[in-house]
Amino acid sequence: MTALLQHPGYDEESLKGVAEKLPCREVQAEMLLSLMGQPHQYSYPSILIYGHRASGKSHVMHVLMKELELPHATVSCVECVSIALLFEQVLLSFFGCDAASLLPRSPSLSDFVRVYRQQCSQSPAKQTRYIVMEKAELLRDTDASLLSALLRLQELVGDNVTVILLSEIAWDKFRPNTGCFEPLLLHFPDYSKSELQQILSQNVHPSYSAGFYSAYINILLGVFYSVCRDLRELQHLAALNFSKFCEPLAEGKVKETDTHKLWKHIEPHLKKAMQTVYLREVSSLQWEQMQQMEEKEAGALRGLSAHTHVELPYYSKFLLIAAYLASYNPARTDKRFFLKHHGKIRKTNFLKKNEKTSNHLLGPKPFPLDRLLAIFYSVVDSRVTPTASIFSQISSLVTLQLLAQVSHDDQLDAPKYKCAVSLDFICAISRSVRVCACTLILLMHMNETD
Repeated sequence: MTALLQHPGYDEESLKGVAEKLPCREVQAEMLLSLMGQPHQYSYPSILIYGHRASGKSHVMHVLMKELELPHATVSCVECVSIALLFEQVLLSFFGCDAASLLPRSPSLSDFVRVYRQQCSQSPAKQTRYIVMEKAELLRDTDASLLSALLRLQELVGDNVTVILLSEIAWDKFRPNTGCFEPLLLHFPDYSKSELQQILSQNVHPSYSAGFYSAYINILLGVFYSVCRDLRELQHLAALNFSKFCEPLAEGKVKETDTHKLWKHIEPHLKKAMQTVYLREVSSLQWEQMQQMEEKEAGALRGLSAHTHVELPYYSKFLLIAAYLASYNPARTDKRFFLKHHGKIRKTNFLKKNEKTSNHLLGPKPFPLDRLLAIFYSVVDSRVTPTASIFSQISSLVTLQLLAQVSHDDQLDAPKYKCAVSLDFICAISRSVRVCACTLILLMHMNETD
């Protein structure tokens, strides 16, 4: 049941519309309205709203500003890469294009205050103006005086304006070392499991009953809640996996009330999806296409996870293939495998004791960077110039945990790596580039059986 918001400055109909659009955030919305005060009175100069990602901060502010028709300027600190864009966005929202054009090419804080004062004298505020700063923690990377000025902007411009900062970090880690005006603080806690259940269950599919969709959300949260409490990510996962959940129902094998059978059907699918939580490697359509492809190639690709189908840049695939060959092939065989005119190599039957064992059973061996690049230039089917892009792709593979760096970070001259993916992964990657890559893997197997 939706709680009713109460505030003497707004009519009940508007507050009822706000409460309906803010499930499980009525308490925070009512507290924020109390801090904002009456619309025609001066409000507190600055308010900091903080909480983890996807805790409803931006959504609550957007609904309040839109439903209550409050004059506001919403500024994303991610999009405003310069102070000039920030000042221009505020003036554009409050006073129009003409006011924004009065700013010089590289405006300073004093230029912004001067133009704001001029425009404010021509069109004074009839009610409180609000400047909503999203991702406000990025203000710490700008000029040190900007944050301090925004916190007391009401005093600087002489206008009824309140700056509301939305941040994912607490004020103790946000406060400048030089000191500043202290804003009012409002914390948005994470959604509980029951609140997530209530919010996610509102997106009922029109073809199914509310109880059926609620049971699906309950199963979804039972799997993902321990590793993911991000509302946006859970909404993405719910939309991604619902069609798979409904397959037995569409085929007429079960009824909506057979929750246990539906759970048995969706359980392996959800466990597979747990490997790509937060990665967003594929869209919903691509995910469905990928599942259909896996079902067709179940014999050849059995046991592969969704991670096998990660779409990598073209040269990153060859780098990964080269890394696998370097990890599982002895260095003494590089000349025989990767040189076209390697000359005559004397064959010997002498093998060390550990070389009689399959390299896959021994695990990946570390290899230096120069060996990786040498194999890469031999494997790739075109002439590649060694550029910074190639080295940055190696770093990206380490970040994705497809490669593991085994040397210390201070060893810049000769870093060493290990390949952290399986043979099935490399086979899938090889099929997406050239057949010659698969041939190299077959040569490697021939080397193991020598």
